[in-house]
Amino acid sequence: MSQVSEKIVLIIEDDRNTADLIALYLEREGFRPVTAGDGEAGLALAEQYRPDLVVLDLMLPKMDGWEVCRRLRKKSEVPVIMLTARGEEIDRVAGLTLGADDYVVKPFSPRELVARVKAVLRRSPRPDAGAKTLLSHAGVVLDLEKRRLSVEGRPVSLTPHEYALLEALMSAPGRIFTRDEMLNHLYPRGEAVVIDRVVDVHIGKLRQKIEPEPSDPRYILTVRGVGYRFADRQSQRVEPPR
Repeated sequence: MSQVSEKIVLIIEDDRNTADLIALYLEREGFRPVTAGDGEAGLALAEQYRPDLVVLDLMLPKMDGWEVCRRLRKKSEVPVIMLTARGEEIDRVAGLTLGADDYVVKPFSPRELVARVKAVLRRSPRPDAGAKTLLSHAGVVLDLEKRRLSVEGRPVSLTPHEYALLEALMSAPGRIFTRDEMLNHLYPRGEAVVIDRVVDVHIGKLRQKIEPEPSDPRYILTVRGVGYRFADRQSQRVEPPR
């Protein structure tokens, strides 16, 4: 059995057999599974247990997975892996837009799902000892040790993917990151099937959270045809003299 320090995985799945099978495979790898059979119960357990990751079925009674994910994201940056029988790209992009971190289409291999759980959890490593733990730029402050973001003193919640992209951009202001480089920050070992536009989806969500005017960004700048960069001091706006 692998040692994962008893990380809690909340499984929100109305099919009892599927939930039990996922729980069995997670237990074998040293995780502590907690299960809920509907969306409302899942949210209550998320509040009670503060899980390290949520496995979320989309087709749930009482409250569907889209709404559960929406409500989770209002309070937490807990990683979410969505489960669904619908595999169309538009559904996967919609799930990622809501803040999901990965997407698994039914039927799936329990071993593959456990591998995805481990991969998503690996994307949020603790900073190395002695490394710079505070990134700050024009009111945007990212605390790497506490994994907290504030904008003009206001706390802002990020998903793990949003955090990974912002950390990369803020670590090298002015440097242009191609989309391929940014995908490597999201999936450092190529663990998941990458969907076109996934980088743009996360950048769009980041801009909504940190930019005063998301349609006219001052922090995360687009380099047309290449990728993105975080504004350096030289690229900050200067008010014209009066």
